[in-house]
Amino acid sequence: MLNFIAAIGSAAAGGATAYESIATVTLAVDTATVSFTSIPSTYQHLQLRLIGRGNRAATVSTLRATVNSDTGTNYAQHNLIGDGATATVGGAASGSNFDIAKVSGATATASVFGVAIVDFHDYASTTKNKTIRTMAGVDLNGSGEIQLRSALWINTSAINRIDIVNQTSNIIAGSTFALYGIKGA
Repeated sequence: MLNFIAAIGSAAAGGATAYESIATVTLAVDTATVSFTSIPSTYQHLQLRLIGRGNRAATVSTLRATVNSDTGTNYAQHNLIGDGATATVGGAASGSNFDIAKVSGATATASVFGVAIVDFHDYASTTKNKTIRTMAGVDLNGSGEIQLRSALWINTSAINRIDIVNQTSNIIAGSTFALYGIKGA
């Protein structure tokens, strides 16, 4: 599935060499944190693609992230979520992390995972704050939702680490996270 998504993204970006794989993690056991460390600063943007599920005792679990181990109140975020009948919006001005996606939780249909594509714009810049954009979805056996999210890391440091956690529990085995570097035009 991730290879299919990669092929679509690469073609849309102008060619097969526009995206380069940095690292892929597929969990063999339930895990508290997925980390990408020592991220090279040689790309214009980063893209994280995930297929995930949490073991929170609910139909959905929210995956959250921090960058560069920053857990201060340096993140702002907005979201627009639609379930086919209702659209909801939300946001926060000063969080210690940012939401990247709602994925299936422990009480959702077995073997159903959520998906997300997360873009980190100008991640290597040292002159501007970082903008993060997410497009995600989760199927809850006919009652799922589509999510559009944006976040701002209020810091001008280059991003060299991304940590992903589940809101109150672990990310389950079988979840896959793939980090890509996007070359500039």
